[in-house]
Amino acid sequence: MDVAVFNTKSYDRTFLSEANGDGRHRLTFLEPHLTEETAVLAAGHTAVCAFVNDRLDGATLNKLNSVGVSLVALRCAGFNNVDLSAAKALGIKVARVPAYSPHAVAEHTMALILALNRRIHRAYNRVREGNFALEGLLGFDLAGKTAGVVGTGKIGELVVRILTGFGCRVLVHDVAQNQAVVSMGATYVPFTELAAGSDLITLHCPLTPQTHHLIDADTIALMKPGIMLVNTSRGAVVDTAAVLDGLKSGQIGSVALDVYEEEGDFFFEDLSNRFISDDLFARLLTFPNVLITGHQAFFTREALSGIAETTIGNLTAFEKTGRALHEISIEKIG
Repeated sequence: MDVAVFNTKSYDRTFLSEANGDGRHRLTFLEPHLTEETAVLAAGHTAVCAFVNDRLDGATLNKLNSVGVSLVALRCAGFNNVDLSAAKALGIKVARVPAYSPHAVAEHTMALILALNRRIHRAYNRVREGNFALEGLLGFDLAGKTAGVVGTGKIGELVVRILTGFGCRVLVHDVAQNQAVVSMGATYVPFTELAAGSDLITLHCPLTPQTHHLIDADTIALMKPGIMLVNTSRGAVVDTAAVLDGLKSGQIGSVALDVYEEEGDFFFEDLSNRFISDDLFARLLTFPNVLITGHQAFFTREALSGIAETTIGNLTAFEKTGRALHEISIEKIG
């Protein structure tokens, strides 16, 4: 099958080519993001392969349909960038990678917690400049603290396991209970109780209408002063403006983000020689108690291999049967 792979980086080419080792699919690797303007590049292809920050709105899907595309194969778990109603109306199937390496995201989450707590990012820069002073680097013991985990799917379950190993008391919240989490000693509580009772909160829920800006001014007001907030889920789960206000007031003690609600404009790109025009993001970078990574929590060899293999599996199943292995539709999430 002919597949146009948009938003391609060198690692995408490497891992997708390896997964497509028998050459069954003819992969055309394209650097541009997938948008209404670039969709014409998919002409002559049955499928497009897109990433989390490609724009698959109604206009883009209409253009893809007009050039003969019948499958969108997302090489990511999230699908909030796809207009599923428009896809259904056009008869375009949408497939995703529901899971790859939950360990990758869980481990990165813990790395952010430890680095933020012990100010590793600041200490690293100080030592390189010959500054060995300890003022401003004071952290706290994780043992005995209460950690709140929002979302207890595969990633959240692993985060609970890690935090329990550090000696934390763990509160969890989700729409459905995971008995493996309960067996580890975590306690399911209402979200407001988790927000009010935690010393640190880490987010592992999908972005849905119900979780959009789950962390907002009202939620932050419930939290303990000095709360640590970590988000490796989806950027728009957090209201950035409210977080900035919380940082300025001291209600929020520290923040670690691997995702950002407007990240599609610049994440995954080298902008070191350009001006970042996003004022909220620029203000976040001015806080010494904020640690940001560029959506790299998933970025391990194991995860990239899993993503590529599942993506190729979706393409092969669609070619053989007309249905991908992991299709997502408006009916399935409705």
